Amino acid sequence: MIKQEEVYKIGRLGKAHGVKGEVSFLFDDDVFDRVEADYLVLEIDGILVPFFMEEYRFRNDAVCLVKFCEVDTQQRASELTGCDVYFPRALADEADETPSLASLVGFRITDAATGKAVGTIADIDDQTQNILFELEGGQLIPANDDLIEDIDMGSQQITMNIPEGLLDI
Repeated sequence: MIKQEEVYKIGRLGKAHGVKGEVSFLFDDDVFDRVEADYLVLEIDGILVPFFMEEYRFRNDAVCLVKFCEVDTQQRASELTGCDVYFPRALADEADETPSLASLVGFRITDAATGKAVGTIADIDDQTQNILFELEGGQLIPANDDLIEDIDMGSQQITMNIPEGLLDI
């Protein structure tokens, strides 16, 4: 059984495309293309289920069409509409590159100066040029490279130099 902490959300499935089982995939992170992955994880009725991909093709930089194995009809593809799509953290960790922002959801933030836990990242606000970590309590912290001291993928921990008074806002 796949656990929530083993994956991170990379997008959502849209409408069925055509009659052969393709479905549109609106993605926030193209890690599935950068890392060799045979499957994506879909959340169906609260359960994380792996779906193996036959093929995919990009429509633009935020949408691709995916054909999953054993999804061969428009009706079956339509049943997947609206499912959240996740990617296994273990496969993403194998890549030797900087982690994507989406993969940091669920990580704990620690203040480098005090060593105290600040909170857990619930979401990433990337709607503006200044990207923010949104913590579970609603606090916002700039996701600025200059503030990030260390990212430990194994323990899902981020150590940051948080400016004095920022957490009081």
